[in-house]
Amino acid sequence: MKKTFGIASAFILAAGLTAGCSSNGASSEQKENKDTLDVYTTIYPLEDFTKKIGGDYVNVKSVYPPNVEAHTYEPSSKTMAEISDSDAFIYSGVGVEGFADKAVNTLKNSDVKIVKAGEGIDLLSREEEGEHDEHAHEEEHEHGEAEGHDHHHDHGDHDPHVWLDPVLAEKLAENIKDELVKLEPEHEKTFTKNYESLKKDLEQLNKDFKQTVDKADKKEILVSHAAYGYWEKRYGIKQISVLGLSPTEEPSQKQLENIVKTAKEHNIKYVIFESNVSSKISEIIKKEIGAESLTMKNLESVSKEDIENGKDYTAIMKENLAILKKALSNK
Repeated sequence: MKKTFGIASAFILAAGLTAGCSSNGASSEQKENKDTLDVYTTIYPLEDFTKKIGGDYVNVKSVYPPNVEAHTYEPSSKTMAEISDSDAFIYSGVGVEGFADKAVNTLKNSDVKIVKAGEGIDLLSREEEGEHDEHAHEEEHEHGEAEGHDHHHDHGDHDPHVWLDPVLAEKLAENIKDELVKLEPEHEKTFTKNYESLKKDLEQLNKDFKQTVDKADKKEILVSHAAYGYWEKRYGIKQISVLGLSPTEEPSQKQLENIVKTAKEHNIKYVIFESNVSSKISEIIKKEIGAESLTMKNLESVSKEDIENGKDYTAIMKENLAILKKALSNK
């Protein structure tokens, strides 16, 4: 549902998104005469869920290019101008999109509907998930300031990776469905039907994860990036993480020593890396403990290859589950 009001000035993210935009009074009337909604999203699950729920009535485009790292990416001023001309901007609102707060503040001056898909989800605190192993966590408090090491600067005190939990992903999808219904109430029946179909897939995915972890040889995994706290809470795994909640959060020397020690204690055979995050420190630990590499997809964005192969959230999560199964095996 493309609107035609003009932009008063370009968005300039590097300068703090200080420029604004304006719309003419005709946009609401034009909106009613269009057949489809133009929607921009951020992280891949939101794009995928919006497409599935909206069907033919929604034209969806992601802010993120393929294989981008969502924590640090900032869209161009051209992209921000296009978002302001759309019908809705759907973001997680849980802290993963580094640019979001400034962008949302600026978009309030436009006619675009701003949707926080993570509304109503209780986020895990760092204390709840025990970032790294408990020994490294103690070292963080004892030595972090002295060594100039700050593990808490990117996401505050909460884990934003809610979309990796299929149960919480249902809530993201439900919130998207509700907002699409508000925008196009005449298509409520279609949106609801599509949502229910997606919900069944997510429910089955949750069952598959639970069964896999319940039957696993061990519960500990060594990961490059601490993105799997919700799996810890939901399924009982224990992540030993090299980097923090954001890939920019690097461990101190003391923490590195504890990570290696813990990995050896649990006979860790694999280090789980992510397709859109590189870590030289994780590579060093892999060599130190004689482990092999596995690659998980954190779904902040997707690769060009996955797009070309038509893989959706469910398909990629099943691939992640296969990786998790291997990592939890003693073989």
